[in-house]
Amino acid sequence: MNPQLILASSSVYRKALLERFALDFLTFSPDVDESPRPDEVPAELAKRLARDKAAAAAKHFPSALIIGSDQVASRDDSIIGKPGDTHACEEQLIRASGRRMDFLTGLCLLNTETGAVHVDVIRFGVVFRDLTRQQVKTYVAREQPLDCAGGFRSEGLGIGLFERLEGDDPTALIGLPLIRLSEMLRSEGLDVLLQP
Repeated sequence: MNPQLILASSSVYRKALLERFALDFLTFSPDVDESPRPDEVPAELAKRLARDKAAAAAKHFPSALIIGSDQVASRDDSIIGKPGDTHACEEQLIRASGRRMDFLTGLCLLNTETGAVHVDVIRFGVVFRDLTRQQVKTYVAREQPLDCAGGFRSEGLGIGLFERLEGDDPTALIGLPLIRLSEMLRSEGLDVLLQP
């Protein structure tokens, strides 16, 4: 019998991405403190949060493959959070104008039956166009990306903010790197291409 597949995330974006695999899965909202530790670099924060989210779900699902994931945006190795309000979002994007921002997505697959753990961090870079304040204000008013790391939604109008994207897996930018996840699942006996 195949173990349950659990997505340990309350993100609607990650849920929509995982649905691309057409697998049965449940979602679980882990209660994890996402605050960075003193001197914690973005990649380590992303990795730790992915692991912590999978571990929090493991307590509730003794026979499961649990996916934990978290994304950290950074510029010049400084962590950039979710803006939360319109003003903060506009200011984040103004500061990003003409610059590169990196998105580090921590990914953890935990097999609660065997104890096997797969952990990785996938980096994806975004180089912003030179943006005017009016372009930023109009974008934020239209899309309201206040709950998104970096202050935009690349799967929507936010794509117009960029000069170029740099990375191997565009789903990593949205928050769940499906190419690496499919490899992890395959190593645990679940090939997404062979499911009925």
